[in-house]
Amino acid sequence: MKKKLSQQERNEMLSILKARFEKSKNRHKGIDWQQVQAKLEAAAEKLAVLHEMEQSGGEPDVVGYDAKSNEFLFYDCSPESPAGRRSLCYDEDALASRKENKPKGSAVGMAAGMGISLLTEEEYRHLQTLGAFDLKTSSWVKTPESIRELGGAIFCDRRYDHVFTYHNGAESYYSARGFRGRVRV
Repeated sequence: MKKKLSQQERNEMLSILKARFEKSKNRHKGIDWQQVQAKLEAAAEKLAVLHEMEQSGGEPDVVGYDAKSNEFLFYDCSPESPAGRRSLCYDEDALASRKENKPKGSAVGMAAGMGISLLTEEEYRHLQTLGAFDLKTSSWVKTPESIRELGGAIFCDRRYDHVFTYHNGAESYYSARGFRGRVRV
């Protein structure tokens, strides 16, 4: 994370997050906005990460609370895979393996640069219980090492009212495939 937010940017981001929180109460039943806001105000660097998620089209929102770590979970909740994070291969090894027609970057690399983690398949499936996402796009998800070692990577989408997990070569990239991330606050 490189950027530090101005007070005005912090206030605007808190306002965006609060409005989204209130509009989509089904995503975070039993969670109080005042507690979320207090955590965000005490963690300026996490608010900057959420700002970057927002700027790339992710529409981050609270989707849970981890009582063990005392952290709120934010996932990208944009209807489709975030527009500013598409046309990426899976990781840096896949990017380096492409000899021509390289994408602009990798999902894993961009996520790391933003300070977020790719959703796991389990987290992606949880997200889909909160709404219908990726009806026209798909999203890379964290790939098990055993698949990655063989050159593959996995991605998910929702079609026919079902969530599907697919595989592809990690070096592939498509204009309709991006990634969704998570951050803990």
